Amino acid sequence: MLEVRDLQVAYGQAPALWGVSLELREHELLCVVGPNGAGKTTLINTLAGMLRARGGRIVFEGRDITALAPHRFCEAGVAIVPEGRRLFGSMSVLENLEIGSLVPAAKARRAGSLETVLALFPVLETKLAQAAGELSGGQQQMVAIGRALMARPRLLLLDEPSLGLSPLIVHEMFGAIRRVNTEGTAVLLVEQNVSMALRVAQRAYVLEEGRMVAEGTPGELLQRDDVRRAYLGA
Repeated sequence: MLEVRDLQVAYGQAPALWGVSLELREHELLCVVGPNGAGKTTLINTLAGMLRARGGRIVFEGRDITALAPHRFCEAGVAIVPEGRRLFGSMSVLENLEIGSLVPAAKARRAGSLETVLALFPVLETKLAQAAGELSGGQQQMVAIGRALMARPRLLLLDEPSLGLSPLIVHEMFGAIRRVNTEGTAVLLVEQNVSMALRVAQRAYVLEEGRMVAEGTPGELLQRDDVRRAYLGA
């Protein structure tokens, strides 16, 4: 479904990703884990069209989208939940959700998409008229995920969805992510919470200093002493 080959990304003259390659299969939940500064956010922002690759290829559903205009990525079927949520705090929850469905194909099915989001996050139903900035951190993350789902993506990109959330809310959030995936949406998740990410993912890559250093199933990675020592404190 998604093939990334030899991806090169830089900020000015400073390289951020070197020769990164990965593959995400249809309907898969894939995670990319690694420490702060590894390049996870750079990777996911490039896959969402928010950063331009300096080299390499991004192929989505057989189509090379490497040079696609940023605003065309959503039309192509890719949606992102950015780090820090980036909601419009003074706008209502409903308005934030509706922003996600401005692509014509998604706008035509907005009512059904809203029902799906509210079924996934029932607590939002009573808060649709409330300003998004007044919600708790966990509820704001629900809105951010819901906004992306309103675009009816075939690939959902998630950047550090557990950031700043309590352990209880993190479990709830990852349960929702797993449900989105089981209902047919492919998910690429970048996460610093390695333990939680490996619980939900079907496969994983490890990113360090802008390079992929390991890949495999969660079970395979957990059997590697270097991965366990570096990321799980074991």
